[in-house]
Amino acid sequence: MKKVLPLLIALLVAYLGYEQLPQTSNPPATESSDYGRQAPVNQALFSAMENRRSDVQLEAVGTVVKVLADDNDGSRHQRFLIRAGSGQTVLVAHNIDLAPRVAGLAAGDQVTIYGEYEWNAKGGVLHWTHHDPGGRHVGGWIKHEGQTYQ
Repeated sequence: MKKVLPLLIALLVAYLGYEQLPQTSNPPATESSDYGRQAPVNQALFSAMENRRSDVQLEAVGTVVKVLADDNDGSRHQRFLIRAGSGQTVLVAHNIDLAPRVAGLAAGDQVTIYGEYEWNAKGGVLHWTHHDPGGRHVGGWIKHEGQTYQ
């Protein structure tokens, strides 16, 4: 019994310490100045990321981190990275053969996006941010500085 008691105490302390750890699925608001505004909208995004889900139609709010070169392979896409609160980044691939280019986009800009999320190990991709001329897919959009691009 004397040998088991210290083991039980150690397990109890470890368990209680684990219960006190912050949950990673709900990041603290202090990591991003606009996280408070983003949090309610981005819950579906955070859930899709955490559960490694794809083909999820959702709305996300974020800050542009970097504007990347266009992808001109096949359908042309305007590409940029957004931070959607808590330090998580997502690539946005906006088809500029089907929708207008988001004008004047720069690092630090706020955007709201409605599109389809695809999980990957780097944070995922938001695409289908445009209308579907064939009417087979839900239309998406990007809002930037009062303008909607679809």
